[in-house]
Amino acid sequence: MTLQGKIALVAGATRGAGRGIAVELGAAGATVYVTGRTTRSQQSEYARPETIEETEELVSAAGGKGIAVQVDHLIAGDVQKLVDRIRAEQGRLDVLVNDIWGGEKLFEWNKPVWDHNLENGLRMLRLGIDTHLITAHYALPLMIERPGGLLVEVTDGTAEYNADHYRLSPFYDLAKVAVTRMAWAHAKDLAPHGATSVSLTPGWLRSEMMLEAFGVTEANWRDAIAKVPHFVISETPRFVGRAVAALAADPDRARWNGQSLSSGGVAQVYGFTDLDGSRPDAWPYVVEVQDAGKPADATGYR
Repeated sequence: MTLQGKIALVAGATRGAGRGIAVELGAAGATVYVTGRTTRSQQSEYARPETIEETEELVSAAGGKGIAVQVDHLIAGDVQKLVDRIRAEQGRLDVLVNDIWGGEKLFEWNKPVWDHNLENGLRMLRLGIDTHLITAHYALPLMIERPGGLLVEVTDGTAEYNADHYRLSPFYDLAKVAVTRMAWAHAKDLAPHGATSVSLTPGWLRSEMMLEAFGVTEANWRDAIAKVPHFVISETPRFVGRAVAALAADPDRARWNGQSLSSGGVAQVYGFTDLDGSRPDAWPYVVEVQDAGKPADATGYR
């Protein structure tokens, strides 16, 4: 599997799934523009240590070429400048991954709309939906100049799962369902141009924030299983990254156009594994457990 000569933009690549996707695209040989708000000299409201420069370095170390660009994807002018830069430097865009999020500190668990903080809820929708639309508006015209482009809209939960499972609050639920529908809608517009659009969800993601919440590291993450047995189905951010790389390298990727995919489901088709050789498939497991009357949710911090 090679993506040599391909140009990718991973919007929202500072940490979590975005970073894992960027690194795996780099490992396949792509040049990857990685964007986010946190740099070594300026933090976002997350106040987290991860930076886009670190992601850039990881992409290059994996075998690709990382290019970090600080972008707030709610600012249309900044996104336009980013795409203009990619056009000037590369003359093409083959893969666009919309992984922009930023809502971990905004959603409230199991709160109806009248109890949820309104300002935080609306901010979550802007971060989780508006950013994706703004980025698509500016980036897709460049991508469709050549046939074969791939748009990946990253969300939480498959369309099948989210259709009949309430996701935490009306705000979070709408943000995640909307991204899946967005990918389906883009598929209609992109198909005549020979491009493909999918939505993709990781399973229970062992992101930096999730590991910290469980008090473990990637090296000893299994220690958390003693407290939360379902954590055994979790996966690294690189697993969903391998899903994106596999889709991008598939010459027959158009067969997936408009579909809702999961990292575990894509792995079953393309045969890749996580870093430890496992092949978790979280969403069928979650459904099975919940149908048995036990609490489980693969929600993880992206």
